[in-house]
Amino acid sequence: MTTSITGKRIAFLAADGVEEVEYTEPRKAVEAAGGTAELVSINDDEIQAVNHMDPAGKHKVEKPITSAAVADYDALVLPGGVANPDFLRTNPDAVAFVREFVASGKTVAAICHAPWTLIEAGAVDGRTMTSWPSLRTDLTNAGATWVDEQVHTDGNLITSRKPDDLPAFCEKLVAALA
Repeated sequence: MTTSITGKRIAFLAADGVEEVEYTEPRKAVEAAGGTAELVSINDDEIQAVNHMDPAGKHKVEKPITSAAVADYDALVLPGGVANPDFLRTNPDAVAFVREFVASGKTVAAICHAPWTLIEAGAVDGRTMTSWPSLRTDLTNAGATWVDEQVHTDGNLITSRKPDDLPAFCEKLVAALA
């Protein structure tokens, strides 16, 4: 039985350096379940994805961050990659969007290095979450409790460690929206 999220709009916030499968696989899961996905970015026209450190596909930006409103979406997905969240966490509009999304109580799903943006948004203190292992100290220093799990849910926040965990991450994301 397929879970339906028909009528739900999900923002995918990403920039250059996004890990391609961490963007494309959750997007496919959302669309397969009937949801509408929209790529929101600090970039104007397109983003350059990567496969680890190697260039991968380019993806058309569907909405600039300066025109995106939390009220227009039911959930936010923050894909990882090393460079992507680093670009996002230095952009005041992206940080404000993430901060407002978390505060709204709507689902926010972050994988791999994406919690860097959540840290910058001041959204991890008191939370239990997972990530790529190298973020453990960053998350702990920001007040989070770090766990080594495929996927972890704490309130409206879903986090996951790495591309190998995408099936569990995508399943949790869709279930949270159903």
